[in-house]
Amino acid sequence: MSTQPEKKSRFSRKPKDPDNPGRISQFKTLFQVSVKHNPKIPLWMAGAFLVVFLIFTFGLHLIFSSFIYTGILGVMFGLLAAVIVFGRLAERAAYGALEGQAGGTGAALQGLKRGWTYEQEPVAAEAGRARRMSELSNAAMVFRAVGKPGVVLIGEGPTGAARKLLESERKRVARVAGPEVPVHVLRVGSGDDTTKLGDLTKTMKKFDAKLTDAEVQAVTKRLRALGAAKPPIPKGMDPRNAPRMDRKALRGR
Repeated sequence: MSTQPEKKSRFSRKPKDPDNPGRISQFKTLFQVSVKHNPKIPLWMAGAFLVVFLIFTFGLHLIFSSFIYTGILGVMFGLLAAVIVFGRLAERAAYGALEGQAGGTGAALQGLKRGWTYEQEPVAAEAGRARRMSELSNAAMVFRAVGKPGVVLIGEGPTGAARKLLESERKRVARVAGPEVPVHVLRVGSGDDTTKLGDLTKTMKKFDAKLTDAEVQAVTKRLRALGAAKPPIPKGMDPRNAPRMDRKALRGR
């Protein structure tokens, strides 16, 4: 008795890939995580929906004289407003969750758009006396990004160690990049001379453009060829494991 392989129906659903959740699942997870950090997010979303709904429903009624038509428009634009508000608040919540975490700068740099290249791991690091994973918050790190404004070095960690690493890396980059390439130095934190993690990418975008796209690529290649001068971090400590934000999910896509 011959057995033939069972034919698959063209209408049969593909099995779900556990490593690649759908957009709805990602949005749901992002919503739950964001609400944990900011329980008022549902109230802000409801308020945005209600305000826009009322404006479109009763405001446009004076023009179209149809509550059905304006009501449909009100629902559509109200939902859009709620999603936009959620995206903004979820982004703030994500940055808030990264505050004070080792490697948080690398995750925040993902907010940079086209025209920037950045390293996902620190180009310089000093763990100090840290010997366990729980002590990684005491490690000083320097991250690097290159764009039209030049080279931007961002330090995180203890003030003294971070400043020392930043100055050492600044001199090192200046020797390789050349005097015509600006080198900006920032330090993330909550002090007077620091930049908040949530404002990091905004601050970087405010720098004046000095380089062309071709020059940005050339400088990036030079610096990557230079390699990284980072002291060893205790075993088991990997700043690349810092949580990363899903930019598409934040935009509701």
